[in-house]
Amino acid sequence: MKLQQLAEEKVGALILFTFLVISVGLLIEVVPLFFTKSVTEPIKGIKPYNALQVAGRDIYVREGCYNCHSQMIRPFRAETERYGHYSVGGESVYDRPFQWGSKRTGPDLARVGGRYSDEWHRIHLLNPRDVVPESNMPAFPWLARNKVDIEATVGNMKALRAVGTPYSDEEIEKAPQELANKSELDAVIAYLQGLGLALKNVR
Repeated sequence: MKLQQLAEEKVGALILFTFLVISVGLLIEVVPLFFTKSVTEPIKGIKPYNALQVAGRDIYVREGCYNCHSQMIRPFRAETERYGHYSVGGESVYDRPFQWGSKRTGPDLARVGGRYSDEWHRIHLLNPRDVVPESNMPAFPWLARNKVDIEATVGNMKALRAVGTPYSDEEIEKAPQELANKSELDAVIAYLQGLGLALKNVR
């Protein structure tokens, strides 16, 4: 009996073959990552997000910003001339989940930190067409009205620490003070202003 015929006629054999194929795939694709420090070690200058940036990153994800903006500059001349140094794995070690994205309706944001002022971001998020008339980005006026969820952010910092982000007890304890009276708009701006600073001046 041929293997294909066996797999088609015997459910147990099909399950076994499926398991074997998945196991081989895991061995080839996943296991090497545990031995490759270049993708798991932070690059020089990368620090974990502060409390306000963690809140901003969570709002960025909640609002679906990653659907239109990538955070991964590919190693092509056209991209590096426009956005700066191509993205490297060590930049994303504290991004859980990572925000590389796969679509660019809007520009890549991997190096947006420091490119514009806080006020520019504030106006842009409240009504994008006030700064970019041809923009098709939606406005996010509720971000200015909503306060940061302090309890959720502290919980997220604890969860991030559990998976390897080096937050100290002191940083987590100080988070409520850092987040007091901050709007969701403040948080998103803080997150955006921190993106890509470690490799910003590298070409």
